[in-house]
Amino acid sequence: MRSVESDAPVYLSHLPVPGEERYLSLALVNTRFTLSHGEIDLLDDTESAHLWLVRHELLPDRVALNGRQFGRLLALREALRALFEAYGAHARPPAEHLATLNTALAAAPSTPRLAWGADGPHRADEPDVGNPSAAALSLLAEDATDLLTGAEADTLTECAAQGCDRWFLRSHGARRWCTTKCGNRVRAARAYAARKTR
Repeated sequence: MRSVESDAPVYLSHLPVPGEERYLSLALVNTRFTLSHGEIDLLDDTESAHLWLVRHELLPDRVALNGRQFGRLLALREALRALFEAYGAHARPPAEHLATLNTALAAAPSTPRLAWGADGPHRADEPDVGNPSAAALSLLAEDATDLLTGAEADTLTECAAQGCDRWFLRSHGARRWCTTKCGNRVRAARAYAARKTR
């Protein structure tokens, strides 16, 4: 994994954006982003992808991720990005990206269960864990489906800062940037351009 001007892993400098804590599909799309020195991919190899899935409790550490499963994860990430872009543009997404998401959903369908916790009974949908990698992709696809069809879908926004291609959930209508870092960068660029024209 590449590092950012130090020995620290890239993901430590990657500021989470609003919504990633609730929607892992959003966090997945944002595993590819741009910094001042170029594009960063937190899933740049099988080992990095395995680590990401384990860190997000989607895959047990003992379960290896093979090349084919890694390819499916990357394909799902690209499909989700395309679906988010289509949603943001109020357009129909390409059929192949919709098919990728639906294939991931069907790979390990959930089985409804009745769970009984301290707060009483509730429905719990448990994915088929016979194939842990397929279950991880299915959970990510289900998460994206919930995001795109849920109450928060209208807040799904691409960062307006030039060079940033991350997606986030707006906390208020005027918010245009995924992090204060992006907002500060845009304001600094505007101030510099204004000084230059004077």
